[in-house]
Amino acid sequence: MQSHKSRAKMDRTLESLKHIIAQVLPHRDPDLVFKDLNVVSMLQEFWESKQQQRAVFPSEGLVVYESLPSPGPPFVSYVTLPGGSCFGNFQCCLSRAEARRDAAKVALINSLFNELPSRRITKEFIIESVQEAIASTSGTIDDADDPSTSIGAYHYMLESNMGKTMLEFQELMIVFQLLHWNGSLKALRETKCSRQEVISYYSQYSLDERMRSHMALDWIMKEQDSPGIVSQELQMALRELEEARRAGQELRFYKEKKEILSLALAQLYNDQNTSLPKDDEMSLAALCGYH
Repeated sequence: MQSHKSRAKMDRTLESLKHIIAQVLPHRDPDLVFKDLNVVSMLQEFWESKQQQRAVFPSEGLVVYESLPSPGPPFVSYVTLPGGSCFGNFQCCLSRAEARRDAAKVALINSLFNELPSRRITKEFIIESVQEAIASTSGTIDDADDPSTSIGAYHYMLESNMGKTMLEFQELMIVFQLLHWNGSLKALRETKCSRQEVISYYSQYSLDERMRSHMALDWIMKEQDSPGIVSQELQMALRELEEARRAGQELRFYKEKKEILSLALAQLYNDQNTSLPKDDEMSLAALCGYH
C-alpha cells in the first residue's frame, strides 16, 4: 500500500513538473525534457524565461558555471543560479562537458521543483514548518510567538517572506546560517540586540564580497586566539562541500564557507610572508580552481 501511495505521489509530482515546463518552456516537449542532452541550454532558457515573466532576482546575473581544475577524471562542475543557489554534478564524470551537463541537470530539476505550489511560503507551509522545528528541538508552541527564541525568529522570518519560493527564501537564510557559523549572531546577542532587530538589519543586505571580507576578518581574529583554526575549518568545509555534492544537495552554504575561509587564510599567509604548511598549500591549490 505504501509503495502504491509513493508511486501515485511521484506520478502527481511528475505531472506538475510537466505542467510547469509547458508554461515556462512552451515549445519544449515535457515528455522529453529530461532526456534532452542539451540541459545546459535548457537551464539557461528556463531562467531567462522566468526573468522575462517577472523580474526574478533582478540584481543577479544568469546561470554561472565553475569547473574544478583536474589533470584527469573524475571532473567536477558547479552551477550557480540567479539568487545564489548552487548545485554540482554528483555522478562520476569522465569529461568536463559531462560534468557540466550533470550539474545543469541537477540544477534544472531543482529549479522546476521550486515552481511547485508546495515550495512556496504560505500560511499552511509556515504552520507545518514551525511544527517540524518544534518537534526537532526542545521548544514549545509558545516559542513560535516569541521572537527572542530561535523558533520565534524562524517563524518571524517565514512570515516576513510570505509568497516567496524556497530558493528565494534560501538567499536570506544563507546569510543567517553564515552569521551563526561565524559567531556573529552570538556577538550581536551579547550587545543586547533583539533577534528581530538583527533579522531586519541583515534582511536588507545580500551576500556579497564586502560581507565575505568582513567575515574573513572575523576568522583572522579567531586565528590570533586559536592558531590553526582557519586551516582546520577550511579542511572541514572542503570535506562538507564534497560530501554534499556527491549527495546531490544544494551547496551554497558550504561553498560560501570555503570562500570566506580561503580569503582569511590567504590574507594570513600574505601578512606573515611565510611559506604554507603542506596541508594548507593543498587547500589553497584546490580553492584557486573555483575562481
